[in-house]
Amino acid sequence: MDVNMSNLVVKTNRLNTVTQNLSLTEVRIMQLAIVDARETGKGLSTDKPLTISASRYAEAFGVSRQSAYEAILKAEKSLFDRRFSFLDDDDKMVKSRWVQRVKYLDDEASIEVILTYDVVKEVTRIDGYEQFFTQYLLEQTAHMNSAYSVRLYELLVQWKTAKKTPVFELQQFREQLGVENNEYQRMYDFKNRVLDVAVKEINEKTDIQTSYDQVKRGRKIIGFKFVVKEKPKKTENNQRDPNTSDMFMIDGLTDKQLWRISRHKEFISTYSSLAKGDAGKSWSAYSDFIVGEIKKDASKFSKKRPIREYLDGSEEDYDFSR
Repeated sequence: MDVNMSNLVVKTNRLNTVTQNLSLTEVRIMQLAIVDARETGKGLSTDKPLTISASRYAEAFGVSRQSAYEAILKAEKSLFDRRFSFLDDDDKMVKSRWVQRVKYLDDEASIEVILTYDVVKEVTRIDGYEQFFTQYLLEQTAHMNSAYSVRLYELLVQWKTAKKTPVFELQQFREQLGVENNEYQRMYDFKNRVLDVAVKEINEKTDIQTSYDQVKRGRKIIGFKFVVKEKPKKTENNQRDPNTSDMFMIDGLTDKQLWRISRHKEFISTYSSLAKGDAGKSWSAYSDFIVGEIKKDASKFSKKRPIREYLDGSEEDYDFSR
């Protein structure tokens, strides 16, 4: 599989393990800032503004331009106030912000941000392999519906080579996921509303498979540890592993393209009836279900025309508003 290197987000592990409090939209804007800084050749600095347009946001995350416009407009009102903290090289606590300046460009339907010194220092372009970095493709998290899923993925992917994590102590782990002290205080609610949702999305939508064990002291849960496995990739001769479905490409199509196909109006009218039970309760669940079914057997989705042809339509042929 060819990897689009320009869409590789690279962040130092320290920034990945700081207290997180960004919303999903704000996480996505920071991702795009990192990606586009490299792609445009601007690089990251404390004096060069980075611009993310509604059309760029819509393209990257598979939403309508109107939804993207509303998302970045909302983020402009809150992103400047977002803070984080971390221990520096001297083990001193540092409190910082993500951005030092943010401006909404109404006439361009764009948001312009300038990152802070600490973020610029902790984030680097793809060429900086001399340090120990966490890397992930923007596409791996593009279709996640929960900011908790993105944050957990960022924590887990740095342990992909080791195949398991150390124990994440409960209080710090909650902070790293962005869970406030007054939220989901009962363990059942934390697992049901945060942890299990994130694990499910990671297993369904990314390049890794994970599961967790509770770590107890007596009867009290004090933390969690995770097993992290890479999903099987294509073999060198570009043939699919016969023992597993190809989790990455179907007919040369990426997950992002399959998700887009699921929202083609003609495709919806032909195949939406296949979504039963939980898969029929929301359009997001429907798209996730359809992508999974295509991976199992793409041939059953070629009754009217080859599946790839659904990508050839105009913007009006797709329904991203549901």
